[in-house]
Amino acid sequence: MEVRNLEPKALWNHFSDLNAVPRASKKEARVITFMLEFGQQLGLETLKDQVGNVVIKKPASPGMENRQTVIIQSHLDMVHQKNGDTVFDFDHQGIEMFVDQDWVKAKGTTLGADNGIGVATIMSLLAATDLVHPPLEAMFTIDEETGMTGAKQLDPLNFSGKILLNLDTEEDDELTIGCAGGLDTNSLYTYTEENLQPGSIACEITIKGLLGGHSGMDIHKGRGNANKLMNRLLYTLFGSLNYHLASIDGGSLRNAIPRESRAVVVLAGTDRAAFLSAVENIGALLKEEYKTVEPGMQVLVSESTLPEKVMGKTDLKKLLNAVYALPNGVFRMSPDIEDLVEASSNLARLIVKDGQFITQSLQRSSVESTKLDVATAVKAGLENMGCEISQSGDYPGWKPDPDSDILRLMVKLYQDTFGKEPKVEACHAGLECGILGSHLPGLDMISFGPTIRGAHSPDERVQISSVQKFWAYLLAVLKEIPAAG
Repeated sequence: MEVRNLEPKALWNHFSDLNAVPRASKKEARVITFMLEFGQQLGLETLKDQVGNVVIKKPASPGMENRQTVIIQSHLDMVHQKNGDTVFDFDHQGIEMFVDQDWVKAKGTTLGADNGIGVATIMSLLAATDLVHPPLEAMFTIDEETGMTGAKQLDPLNFSGKILLNLDTEEDDELTIGCAGGLDTNSLYTYTEENLQPGSIACEITIKGLLGGHSGMDIHKGRGNANKLMNRLLYTLFGSLNYHLASIDGGSLRNAIPRESRAVVVLAGTDRAAFLSAVENIGALLKEEYKTVEPGMQVLVSESTLPEKVMGKTDLKKLLNAVYALPNGVFRMSPDIEDLVEASSNLARLIVKDGQFITQSLQRSSVESTKLDVATAVKAGLENMGCEISQSGDYPGWKPDPDSDILRLMVKLYQDTFGKEPKVEACHAGLECGILGSHLPGLDMISFGPTIRGAHSPDERVQISSVQKFWAYLLAVLKEIPAAG
């Protein structure tokens, strides 16, 4: 079946239209134009603020004019990531989707269900002529995935609503009432390159086939981080073999758990057999350790073109020690909310090239003090090596309010509609709600959405039946928004 023929058809058609528009973070010009034209063609009040967020306002349906205005929000950008063997140009191609039983997937790339399903849902509400709803203020933010600059620079004067429905969570039986804040820690170390010794050969080590995933939602699942695994392999080799490091290219996006890493090393030709045997043994050990959570892990070696220069042994030892010591994964579990990761760090990017060693990592926490604690731990280890450190992109978390009026309404409607209790959760992902709440004090906020798996990875998929459930539930909520005043 074609995606456009799925139910509800309006939603899936809007999602298909949206997915034809390239919309990487910080490259949203085309999707901004797309949304502005969409609102204008509907004859609705449509505007763009100074940073690029799009706002479309729709009056209440007949009989709902006295209800509270609802801000309904999703972000326009998506994570652009593909498998290493997938040929795809994100700047010019639309996402290629297909239906697989109860799931919509993409061919070797991220799908954009995060947060495209939310955007398409709002588009369906705005375009519909037969739905019951209160006054709506649709908020489409930009650059959520790489810094939340749209939310940070939002113009609050464009909104009057006191209820905000954020459509950016990924379990259809959950109502999210809190989230983590985040902080980026990046480092730079400059090293002096050395010449190769006569008789040297080069080999490329590749770690790939890892699941990766969202560095907030999936950080507690024990998945392998390709950057940390590569460092462990190189560290182990350093203790027994004489080699030099030429380059490393590991990870991709700041908010994705790294799936792949490639390193080029240089060694004497006479050490080739011992080197290959050592890599094979270490690779077998890693695959055995991770066989339950990373069944697709591959550790490969191939011959490579000799580079012109390599890193010196002293700097290599510093690098290996520093990366080995970096906190990665869960830093602290919440003592107050069961099964909630409070603080974490993800070493998202590691590059060694042309005399520079670069890291990019993202620390998250629902508590500001532990966010600073884990970020300081990362900073301190890299500073001890001599790295220059920059920290940026700081954004606040969203403190849960269990007494929220919209939460009470939505819990009751979930029970009435589906005959069971929803899960009321705080999440470890970085939603925009904390930032939006700082711009619009007093907002009663909740986040929910359909079931999405593998966000931020080429395994991303959205469940068709869950989208249908989510759509029906949203319509039920909008009908019951209480009167203003």
